[in-house]
Amino acid sequence: IIVNKKGLQFIMNNYLDLKNIKAFSEYSKLEEAGQIIRNGGLVLFPTETVYGLGANGLNSEAVKNIYVAKGRSSDNPLILHISDIEMLGKIAKDISDVEFKLMNAFWPGPFTIILNKTDAVPSVVAGGLDTVGVRMPNNEIAKNLIKYADVPIAAPSANISGRPSGTNVEDIDQELKDRVDYIIDGGECQIGVESTVVRVIDGIPHILRPGKITAEEIKEVAGSVIIDKHILGKLDANEKVMSPGMKYKHYAPNTKCVLVYNDDKEILRANICKTVGDCYTSNKVPLVICLDENAEFLKNMYQNLQIFNLGSSLDEMSKNIFTDLRKADKTNADLIIIQGVSTDGLGLAIMNRLLRACNFNIIR
Repeated sequence: IIVNKKGLQFIMNNYLDLKNIKAFSEYSKLEEAGQIIRNGGLVLFPTETVYGLGANGLNSEAVKNIYVAKGRSSDNPLILHISDIEMLGKIAKDISDVEFKLMNAFWPGPFTIILNKTDAVPSVVAGGLDTVGVRMPNNEIAKNLIKYADVPIAAPSANISGRPSGTNVEDIDQELKDRVDYIIDGGECQIGVESTVVRVIDGIPHILRPGKITAEEIKEVAGSVIIDKHILGKLDANEKVMSPGMKYKHYAPNTKCVLVYNDDKEILRANICKTVGDCYTSNKVPLVICLDENAEFLKNMYQNLQIFNLGSSLDEMSKNIFTDLRKADKTNADLIIIQGVSTDGLGLAIMNRLLRACNFNIIR
């Protein structure tokens, strides 16, 4: 479904299954959305990671409208989304062999690399830096939208800053429909967390924001990898933001959250139970978001406890976590208790998001 801001009416007579990109292109709706991008408008669109709020990445005024729509700080850089290598040459320079190697391995896909920017990239995109994050998405709608726009699309996650990212239109429609010119509904996003962000320093990839592409996979390609210390920790107030998602409170529902994790499963369960019990003692209503095995355990422990089951794997958890954080705000919960996971593989990205959603409030 595509929604045009003027009237905000669903165009039911042009309803299409957007999984079929050929049918979608035949009706020229992506071309229309691309024209809006090129002319300075804002378009909400799907990628394989999360939904993006896109504008012409070479148009300073259009990019400023992204910051206004999201309520985003101007020192928080944006990512430019491209459809081909030719487009890369217009916005990035002095690309090293290691950087080309990483792009060749992980593009198109959920991988962003920070490169030296050309003068064509407005300072507002880069948050005042001399570098810019670039990604080539692997979602057919996103790729074709960029081709029709014929410009790199600057696009952070489609949500009000600080709130959980959007992985389907239903989650973010009310937040953003009055702030954008076009909405493309491509259904649920495949992955559910934002792209991995990497900067190569002295020939070594540094992960600034973890995502689906893991440290282990990057090491296989480049031979070594360094995980930035701020991924699981806070950035100091005076430190420069090198990547989206580093400095500010992110991914958080309005309801207070606490993260509970321990390598020992029995201690983990005991800590969740203690936190639930403390809520009941204080006449507060808890809600637990956890993986399948702990959901079953807690159902047997507490008859009326609200529980959101994230599934049985990290892939399912990644896909569901932002939607469940948003759903939690629609309950009567006073406290959201979230199960943490090991930081191996995709777990690093999940814990990065959860720590920020909980404002680093963690029980071990």
